Amino acid sequence: MDNKELLDHLYAALPFIAHITGGYATVTDKTGRRLRSVDTHGQEISQFQGEVYDIARQAGQQRKPAVGTSQFIEEAEAWALPIGNYVLCCSNIERIERNHKLREALSAALPMIAKVAGGDAVLFDYSGRRLETADYTGSKSDKLIGKISKAAQASMQCQKPVIGESITLHGVTAVRIPITEKFGLGFNNQAMVSQKEKLVNEVKKYQYARYTLADIIGQSEAIQKCKNIVNYVSKGLSSVLIYGATGTGKELFAQAIHNASDRRDKPFIAINCGALPSTLIEANLFGYVDGSFTGAKKDGNMGIFEAANMGTVFLDEISEMDWELQAKLLRVIQEREVTRIGSTKPIPVSVRIISSTNKNLQQLIQKKRFREDLYYRINVIELRVPSLCERGKDISLLANYFTARYNQVFGKNVTEISRQVYDVFQSYSWPGNIRELQNCIESAMNMVRTEEKKLEIYHLPPQLYNSLTVHKNMISGGEDSLAAILRNAEKQAIVRVLKQANNNRCHAARKLGISSTTLWRKMREYNIS
Repeated sequence: MDNKELLDHLYAALPFIAHITGGYATVTDKTGRRLRSVDTHGQEISQFQGEVYDIARQAGQQRKPAVGTSQFIEEAEAWALPIGNYVLCCSNIERIERNHKLREALSAALPMIAKVAGGDAVLFDYSGRRLETADYTGSKSDKLIGKISKAAQASMQCQKPVIGESITLHGVTAVRIPITEKFGLGFNNQAMVSQKEKLVNEVKKYQYARYTLADIIGQSEAIQKCKNIVNYVSKGLSSVLIYGATGTGKELFAQAIHNASDRRDKPFIAINCGALPSTLIEANLFGYVDGSFTGAKKDGNMGIFEAANMGTVFLDEISEMDWELQAKLLRVIQEREVTRIGSTKPIPVSVRIISSTNKNLQQLIQKKRFREDLYYRINVIELRVPSLCERGKDISLLANYFTARYNQVFGKNVTEISRQVYDVFQSYSWPGNIRELQNCIESAMNMVRTEEKKLEIYHLPPQLYNSLTVHKNMISGGEDSLAAILRNAEKQAIVRVLKQANNNRCHAARKLGISSTTLWRKMREYNIS
């Protein structure tokens, strides 16, 4: 066979070789100069013609096959085979490029996969090492990046999907799927497992009613009005809707109503409608029968309404309940019977329903987010719990109560709260209400030294102190003005912390939560040496 005939045969074979190998196929002369190159579709790549291919030159000069890397992508493999006066070459460059595009597509899809799967979605390499992670919210994260999963490693080695336990949380199931020999995809149901655990904890939290009216501290007119309403309505059966901002103590009033009623020796079960997905809430409100959905218990499960029969059900944050679920709740209230998911058999129940919300339900009705018919069913009796800033002298009573409680918790002996602290408490708006006041006292008590007997303004948490000092230049007056009180407290705090830090300004600034420059400026302002 002469050179021309051989060359024609090699040219004719190029498209088949390129397609099978998954890359570019090339014929060069024995010096490695490209004569013709085609891609996997058999299309000629003219721009490479005349270029010298190093691996082909090596094979031509040594007159033996050579193996190496592609001329264009380092991780692509290539081979060269001398045939007569020519060299036949091929690489898997296009297969590598397709893998890259597939990897990029999976990376972009990872957040969507995580959302649908209800847990983490990950990409891992051939050794099972985690490369990327997205959580169930659809956000990329650095969680466990670089961590090797033995199950993912086994999946890559056998090139088969593997199902097993996740490395993130006990009880979570994970699937690992090899996509190529280089990387694989994994996902788990962590969010679903966490939500179920959260639901169990939510329900366990309210298995009984601890609090009575005696536990609700306050002498203000606003809180006394609420207590009087509880006394009036507790003996009845009518539904109660408790309005109040976050942290005002709505759940305490719900428990107090139950404990003042004739149902006090019966179950009190509560569920937070805003903490969990509607599917989990529905299953736990109404119960289910065997086989009604994936993961259902073999013998089914009674719901909260059945478990609370003859007692009270407290629906916290009812404004967050799903629209369709609202219709099912309405039916239970109207018919006084519940039907488990997957069943057609109604079960009679007698429960008193107490609901709470921090939102305006009438506005939600106008926006078609809350059912008007349900509203009138749950709002037979309306109880509005006042915010802390409406309760005047109750702030001092609550501050003393929480101080006494944390004395026991932290082993402190604080017997007095300074007048300056009371003034600050009365001036503050308390957006977080009683819960924020409790957190404030807990934080302050951590700052009190064992020998100190009085809670001072410099013990208060920075966020409370800073929110008040923002306004100090707007407040005028004499030595008893809030501005003067705050300036004096700030000076005392700086002197105290400097002493604790042995006058090390860097340490003192760090403890005060300010920069060294700010500390230096304030020391000059207050003439602190």
